Amino acid sequence: MVQVSTRRLTAEQRRQQLVDVALELFAHRGYRATTMDDIADAAGVTKPLVYQHFSSKRALYLELVNSIAQELLIAIRGAVMQAQGPRQQVEMGFAAYFRLVISREDEFRLLYGRDHADDKELGRALRTVEDAIAEAIEPLIDAGLNDDHRRLLAYAVVGMAEGASRRFMEQRSTSSESVEEEAPRLAQRMADLAWAGLRSVHAD
Repeated sequence: MVQVSTRRLTAEQRRQQLVDVALELFAHRGYRATTMDDIADAAGVTKPLVYQHFSSKRALYLELVNSIAQELLIAIRGAVMQAQGPRQQVEMGFAAYFRLVISREDEFRLLYGRDHADDKELGRALRTVEDAIAEAIEPLIDAGLNDDHRRLLAYAVVGMAEGASRRFMEQRSTSSESVEEEAPRLAQRMADLAWAGLRSVHAD
């Protein structure tokens, strides 16, 4: 649980505290079940103060989604740039992704939540995360394919990573391994599968 500070915070510090509190509540209770009253209570402030920083629960949630997306992109692109070849690019990209999944579990529970599936705006926001990751992966798929074919495969790789992450988080409580042990192991397994598939892809 986010610790509530009794000292006076600057506006920037208060905003960050509210973001941290909201992240934890959204991740564990879900978007629908969490109210602005809940966020205010957990942060130890009044609801009007929360509204001074965020116009609505929706605005706060969308800011969180955007922030997580940017973190993912920076991590994946940074890892890929350090790779020595295509196969290593795939594995290092997966490793960066899984490292964040494991170390920032609340953020990914927020992304993978489905209690707002019928909300078009929130659904679009979450799809932008998938779009951004797919766009980062697409240039790594160099098999003489046309743009549509390559983009389709990029989204398939994103789906593999999300599915593996969901499964991993369901079993997370039974693992005693550290982030530095788990992320490379997951990345190697997923990269083996993805690379074997990509190597067999042919242009239409």
